[in-house]
Amino acid sequence: MAMEDEDNNKTLTATNTQTGIRKGNDVGENGACIDRQPETVVHQAGLKQTAARGSRSGPGAHTATGIRVLKQRNMKRNGSRGCVARKTRFGSRERDWLKGDTQRGCVCLYGGTVDPQPPASGPQASSTPQTDLQLVLCSTSTTVEELCAQRDGQGLYVQLHGDLVRRLDPSEHPLQMVYDYLTAMGYTDPVRVQQEAANSDLSCLIRFYSERPVNPDQQERTLLTGVFSVRKGKTQLHKWAERQVILCGTCLIVASVKDSLTGKMHILPLVGGKVEEVKRRQHCLMFSSAGSQAQAYFVNFDTLADYHRWYRQASKVVSQTVSMVDLSCYSLEAVPEYLFYSQDITHLNLRHNFMSLQGPGGLLNLPRFSQLKSLNLSHNRLGVFPECVCEILTLTELNLSCNNLHTVPLQIGNLQSLQTLSLDGNHLSSLPEELGGLSQLNSLGLSFNNFSHIPAVLERLSAVDKLAMAGNRVERLELCTVARMSHLKNIDLRLNGLRWVKNENLEPVSHVTQLDLRDNCLDSLDLSSFCSLEALHCQRNQLGTLTLSGFALRMLHASSNRLTTINIYPIPNQLTHMELSQNLFEYLPDWVCDCRKIEMLDVTHNLLSELPSRLFNSLSLRKLLAGNNHLQRVPDLLDHVPLEALDLQHNKLTELPESLFFKALNLKYLNVSANALESIPSSSQSEESLSTLQELYLTGNSLNENCGALLVGHQNLRVLHIAYNQLISFPASKLSKLELLEELNLSGNKLKTIPSTVSSCKRLHTLIAHSNHITVFPEILNLPEIKLVDLSCNELTEIQLTDSLPATLQEIDLTGNNSLMLEHKTLNLFSNITTLKLDQKSTMTPRDSLSASTPWNHGYSEMSGQRNKLCVSVLAVDQFRDGVEACYGIFDGDRNEEVPRLLQCTMGDVLCEELQHSSVDTVYMCNTFLTSHRKLGMAGQKLGASALLCYIHHEPSDPGGYLSLTVANVGTCQAVLCRNGQPVPLSKVYSLENSTEEMERVKLSKAIITKFHIKVSGVTCCSRLLGCSYLSPWVLPKPWVHTEPLSSQDEFLILGNRALFERVSYQEAVYTVQAVRDPRAAAKKLCSLAQSYSCKDNIGAVVVSLHIGEDSCTCDPPFSTTEPRGPPPASVPVSVTSGPTDPATLSSSSGIVSEFNSETSASEVGSEAGSTASDEHPSAGPASRPERRCSLHPATTLCGIMMPGSTGAGAHPGLFQRQPSSATFSSNQSDNGLDSDDEAPLEGVISNGSKLEVEVDIHCCAFQIQSGILESPKNLDLEKRGSDYPNGKMRRQNSVVVSTTNGCLLAVCGREIADLKKSPSTCSLFGKKLSNGSVVAPEDSHNLIEVALEAPKKKSGYFTAPAQQDPEDQLIVPPSLEQEVREQLRGQSPLVSGPSAPSTPPSLKDSVWDHPHPPAFASHLVPGPGPAPILQQEVYDTAL
Repeated sequence: MAMEDEDNNKTLTATNTQTGIRKGNDVGENGACIDRQPETVVHQAGLKQTAARGSRSGPGAHTATGIRVLKQRNMKRNGSRGCVARKTRFGSRERDWLKGDTQRGCVCLYGGTVDPQPPASGPQASSTPQTDLQLVLCSTSTTVEELCAQRDGQGLYVQLHGDLVRRLDPSEHPLQMVYDYLTAMGYTDPVRVQQEAANSDLSCLIRFYSERPVNPDQQERTLLTGVFSVRKGKTQLHKWAERQVILCGTCLIVASVKDSLTGKMHILPLVGGKVEEVKRRQHCLMFSSAGSQAQAYFVNFDTLADYHRWYRQASKVVSQTVSMVDLSCYSLEAVPEYLFYSQDITHLNLRHNFMSLQGPGGLLNLPRFSQLKSLNLSHNRLGVFPECVCEILTLTELNLSCNNLHTVPLQIGNLQSLQTLSLDGNHLSSLPEELGGLSQLNSLGLSFNNFSHIPAVLERLSAVDKLAMAGNRVERLELCTVARMSHLKNIDLRLNGLRWVKNENLEPVSHVTQLDLRDNCLDSLDLSSFCSLEALHCQRNQLGTLTLSGFALRMLHASSNRLTTINIYPIPNQLTHMELSQNLFEYLPDWVCDCRKIEMLDVTHNLLSELPSRLFNSLSLRKLLAGNNHLQRVPDLLDHVPLEALDLQHNKLTELPESLFFKALNLKYLNVSANALESIPSSSQSEESLSTLQELYLTGNSLNENCGALLVGHQNLRVLHIAYNQLISFPASKLSKLELLEELNLSGNKLKTIPSTVSSCKRLHTLIAHSNHITVFPEILNLPEIKLVDLSCNELTEIQLTDSLPATLQEIDLTGNNSLMLEHKTLNLFSNITTLKLDQKSTMTPRDSLSASTPWNHGYSEMSGQRNKLCVSVLAVDQFRDGVEACYGIFDGDRNEEVPRLLQCTMGDVLCEELQHSSVDTVYMCNTFLTSHRKLGMAGQKLGASALLCYIHHEPSDPGGYLSLTVANVGTCQAVLCRNGQPVPLSKVYSLENSTEEMERVKLSKAIITKFHIKVSGVTCCSRLLGCSYLSPWVLPKPWVHTEPLSSQDEFLILGNRALFERVSYQEAVYTVQAVRDPRAAAKKLCSLAQSYSCKDNIGAVVVSLHIGEDSCTCDPPFSTTEPRGPPPASVPVSVTSGPTDPATLSSSSGIVSEFNSETSASEVGSEAGSTASDEHPSAGPASRPERRCSLHPATTLCGIMMPGSTGAGAHPGLFQRQPSSATFSSNQSDNGLDSDDEAPLEGVISNGSKLEVEVDIHCCAFQIQSGILESPKNLDLEKRGSDYPNGKMRRQNSVVVSTTNGCLLAVCGREIADLKKSPSTCSLFGKKLSNGSVVAPEDSHNLIEVALEAPKKKSGYFTAPAQQDPEDQLIVPPSLEQEVREQLRGQSPLVSGPSAPSTPPSLKDSVWDHPHPPAFASHLVPGPGPAPILQQEVYDTAL
């Protein structure tokens, strides 16, 4: 493995120590023969190696032959739980150790946390040994016992995910534990597993300690002890004395003898007592017990820190109402021995520890608590049921969940007082009959075990009213068994794989009131015999028929099935809540309209074509959700109804009932998005409106500006979404009436302006109006509560602001406004905003844009919704690595923003690294996710995120051939490819609800899945995430990987998070993007639609437009079907073919392109943005677009040079073109030679104040490829002209390089050399770089004509003209200065020749300079009468 830090590597020194080495068959302390132990090498890394440590000898000093001790200094630590910054600490010898066998590896041993307080013994105490890290090279067969014997240790400890610390058994194998952990994560290659195990970043996931780490905070909450001055009683009769004082559990313990715990111990119960400050003495506390005969102790502490520590902990104890001790999550192996002095303890919580049976504080001693009533031993890895707890006869509550228990002992019958017994998350398959004797037991938890049937012993537990058996293996339920258990009222059998419910006995079951059968495999269900059933949950089954009794039914949840009808008898008059979404209902049953108390009805995502009029006019219905159906009309309201929420989105409605708003006066929420509405009903029949509507969603209809007048009556409106309609304007007078408006979405209309009356909406905090034609920035920045303004994809040109911005403003999005120019003042004001989104002005020249052209472009959008923070991040790289590749990703952290940001910054780099190691898609993608999971470090221990990564690339077997798309994902982020207008899902949703195999895997791992939200341990619904490592092995980072070949039928790719695709279906997403075409505007529209469809969460979307030609090549299609709303593509020099010269047919291009300077301030960039765009004539028509070619179909033109044999309409061979270009300079930096206005300007240089215009000659030349060209007259003519140039060399002007390589002529713009070298199709033409930046093929370096003076180097901003003459700057010399320049150049060395370039006759050198006009050079390239002149063999510089 390569070293990451060479400097630190130099500090590693290996020394072979011979002292203390045993010979022969000497036996170490562990009783194992040394010559039979596996080879083990110990590396010690610490802050300082002391003489005491180096001189250590004896049996335990070094027990293995060939031990090498490596000293390493200055190891950076990130806290006790942090990762060590370095990746590896191995030298060549250590790497050889790893290469020998994959079963070899390294174990990093960390020491315990040292006391941060400085020692009191002075400066010499700094030499005290502080063990920081030990590196142990060992094998997978090395045991803990052997490692401890080698290093004279007492034991090893392991910590997973920065959480609990467990002592390892002597027989465990540390390195094998690491290998098993990495394999469970997803690594498959043994070599890669070995490398990852040696990576110190892994310590954030699994870490080994040579001693138990000390957590001061944990130790404080567990036990406080010290020797202090103590006085008993409140009177002055008692004297102060030095005594040992202990605060443990619920009592204060004072020893009767100083520095000794022998003899009598004074116990002071503190629960319900007092702890008070004694003001007469410094750092003194009074502890007193409760009751009429309360005792008191005064304790005087030595330091203020001790005083606060004891006061804080004692205050918690005295504030308790019961004698409870909480020692959960402390990594305890035994309870503190002093805890047994607290005999008043009634509740003891030992959850999430590693309690052992033996020892002074082991479980065997728990019966010493004589008053213990509640004991929690869950998550302790016990393995067996501790029979000793059956001796605590006072127990009323016992929790032994998640302990890998397989059996319950017979002694459980001794706990006659037991009322609650929790045995969830174990491996139980049966229960003893003695359990039936617990007459007071009323709660029994058996969920997530291995029961295949309901235990018969439950029939005897008459006090148990709830059967909690979720997550078992009960596939058949016989109702006769349930009938015999007449005491059961609540039955939970979800997640059992239940396939059928058998009802042989027709006798009614009158005792069961609640039944939960969610997430099973039922296809039919007949519960007509459950006459007392009040609530039924049967979601996510495969039900086709459902029969129920309606006598007592109050709640019915039957979503996500295949129901077409439900049979209920009699009519459920008590039914209040019914959820039937995602079924196959074409009509609602008649009995639904007869339910007298129905309040909420959810029938979304069905096949309903109409709603019954009686239902709509129900006098009890308050919430009706009927979206995503086929409704064409809504019944008229006949009378006033109590309806409060109505959702009718995604139907086929063309109108709403006219009486809707003045009959449903309680209506507060209305969503009719995605319909065909052309108008909305009036809010009232009179001028005075009684509407209480607060949220109105009208997105995706056909409404025009007339609807604005109808919205005035809703004066309580707070949220208005009217996006993607036909609004040309919004009435100004009407908008001013909506004074309570808080959120307004007007996106996707045809608005040219937003009325100034928007300033009347004083409560407005969100304005979204992207994808319009707005030219004037609205007057909204004076609103006191404005937070978000989205005016992207509009036609803004400037922004007029006040002197200050509201403090509440958090985000402004101005992307997609191509003509926008921001002044210095505006940018300074915007600099205080948290998020400001602006377009990055293009810094590419027209020639750069040709070489950098890719067959795809993207747009993305992120919206926070109603969250306070944005937890979605996007990764988008159109040009990934060096070839024609791309990388896109989206990361959703749900409730955290840290992990998505980390993944956004690192995942692309990780993919680049992995691609260097493997070309197999499943390997490099899987390793990318696993490595990113590791790199999250401490942030990934408790936080996580869904992640999706898309990589567009050529197949490794054919780098120049077909393109493929490789997608990998974990969690709920999804990718959809549009192929021939149809969606093609590419990802897999890793949620418990959508993946049966993942649900089964999590169940087998004995995870607790919560009831209502289907989440692992109540944390996440995803079974695979990056991060959340503390949920391992239930939640894994291994991704789903899929590779899809791309073709010309693939139009675009959509990436989105869970919130997007929960609201927008695949098909709708495809239709949406097809209608918009511009990727950025399409991504914006997807997010706006999701918000209008009632999504309140963070939303993220990425749209990648694909332009894949035939055979999956990267050529441009013959015609463009997209019109992106971004900057117009820069034009390129036209191709040159034979024909008459017609300047009118030529597309112009600037010779010098202005760019943003990295040294220019943001205000300067904004104020001058677009100043050069006006100097570049826009292309007029598709013909002016640069044609992109791939390696499969080589280009016939390159940088404006048309190769022989190629043709083009309207093009001309050898055409020379001159045109001016503008570059913006600062006036005090211009290098035009003018210090004042009195001096005459140079010819060809036009100065107008702060701008400098330079006339530039652009030479377009035609050449011939000597091989493979037909002998046509045209080719012969070109060949004749080409033969006039000796050695095929030509003069270069304006950084145009022409070289001969393998018989082919190549014309390259100097600015494009770096880009072309990166291209897979042209990189073979380039060799070594010369000092002036040009590139020469090694074998043909003598054929390349160079110019020593290059064009100004490209920066990220405008070209800045230096104040001094710079030999790197190049300008065209005006004719009047040629003689002077020539004389100056004679005194310099302007000649640059290749390694083997022949000498040039002086006569040829002067012939060019004697020519009166430099442009005449190019004129000879145009076909015309007269012989072509001979070009000189060597080229002189033509610029300064």
